Amino acid sequence: MTLQDVADAARVSKATASLALRANPRISEPTRMRVLEAVEALGYVYNQRAASLRTRRSYTIGLIIKDVSNPFNAELTSGAESQLAGKGYSLLLGATDDDMDKQSRMITTMLEGDVDGLILSVVAGTAMDSLRKWSQFCPMVLLNQYYEELAVDCVGMDDENGTERAMEHLIQQGHRRIAFVGGYNSALTRQRRLGSYRDILRQHHIKFDPALCIASPVTRRGGYDAIQQLLNMSLPPSGAYCYSDVIAFGVMLGLRAAGMEAGKDFAVIGFDDVPEATLWHPSLTTVSADPRGLGENAAQLALRRISAPDAPIRRVIMPSHLVLRDSTAPPLGERLN
Repeated sequence: MTLQDVADAARVSKATASLALRANPRISEPTRMRVLEAVEALGYVYNQRAASLRTRRSYTIGLIIKDVSNPFNAELTSGAESQLAGKGYSLLLGATDDDMDKQSRMITTMLEGDVDGLILSVVAGTAMDSLRKWSQFCPMVLLNQYYEELAVDCVGMDDENGTERAMEHLIQQGHRRIAFVGGYNSALTRQRRLGSYRDILRQHHIKFDPALCIASPVTRRGGYDAIQQLLNMSLPPSGAYCYSDVIAFGVMLGLRAAGMEAGKDFAVIGFDDVPEATLWHPSLTTVSADPRGLGENAAQLALRRISAPDAPIRRVIMPSHLVLRDSTAPPLGERLN
């Protein structure tokens, strides 16, 4: 069975049949469906390897994230895959677990596999020379990172605006001892959010206390351990702004282990608005960052760069807004007065 047989059955040219099977946007949907119906009827299997040799494309894009268990990354991956599939591309997924050596091995493997592009969530501390070297082999899109000296596309979240909204809400409720929980010290995303956290405290004439800022892995365990440390302080906080929803979930579990409840005895705000946030008990107040949209935009940037290598560099910042739910409340002392 050949591609010509499919073209004959669908009453199109061989070139049109090939473009239809690669989901080329120039082919109308009725024509594409006619080709797919012919493929199904004839039992034809499209030889992607042969097509790649002809076009010098593999029609694959690598997505390298830090943690596959984080629901934020699951949403991001789903968004990227949906965009790529619509253009006839496959997604290769890898996770670094925030390990520099694992990141290097994974990128090398994907480049050796001739991926057409890379979407990368950079491990904290990655050398600029390494990023520059990788970007020379294929188009690269960075997630939540931006380097002025590196000419690559990126898509990220509005960390500063999201942090400002979260902190303003807690301060308006009456909180003055507000912890900043989670994230690695070397992560640029954490540094941006921590900087905004300090700026808001300064604007409200609230003294910054470095003891209230606990770095941790971006896991439930990281949040759980951090809140235990904070609750053992001589003057513990009354609320926490968390680096991510996953960390916020850990904080809420830690509060419960200490006989406290978020939204009653302690205020908790996350960042991401993963689907689980609405199902948690109590439901989590969080900064919505649209992780699925982040993945969609990253995939679109990668496809754009592949089709137009000399296009201007783009930096896409996803808007953020605060989603109020049940995990925040005024400090207990103010409610009793």
